[in-house]
Amino acid sequence: MGRINILKTPRRLFWVIICVFLAVLVFSGTVFLFTRTSSPVLKIMDARTGRVFGKWPLEENREFAVEFIHSVNQSPVRETFRVEGKTIRPFSVRFFSFGAGMQSDLHEGLTLSRDGEAMIITGFEASYRELNYTVGTVSDHLLYLNGDVYSLRELCGRNAHINIRIE
Repeated sequence: MGRINILKTPRRLFWVIICVFLAVLVFSGTVFLFTRTSSPVLKIMDARTGRVFGKWPLEENREFAVEFIHSVNQSPVRETFRVEGKTIRPFSVRFFSFGAGMQSDLHEGLTLSRDGEAMIITGFEASYRELNYTVGTVSDHLLYLNGDVYSLRELCGRNAHINIRIE
């Protein structure tokens, strides 16, 4: 018996090319789906109801900050966070005076530096799945994200209990 060459007829050649093309297409799509890295998204939601107030993709530096006026010493406090995967890590706290409710002693690994009148603590090791805030009734909480500033009081309402998460 002689060998049959499946590529001899134009019809068979056409179907072989189609099958190879589809196999390459499926393989490429599978590789794309499993290797692409999606940008993390910062999500703010009501802690009680789960209502979503906003979602924003995090850009390259994957940092954001929340600033508020401290209720006792009446000066701004800015907490800056870095995102690692779905984990939120404190990066720095910037404030202007010591007092009730403010960090007054440095635990091992923490560093205090100055920037003009401001004091900055860095070196935090903690990590969180979410952050919880109560939005100010007297003064606002501000979200610094991707070069923009958002009023959490306008977004969520006064005295709103919110969660900040990464998806």
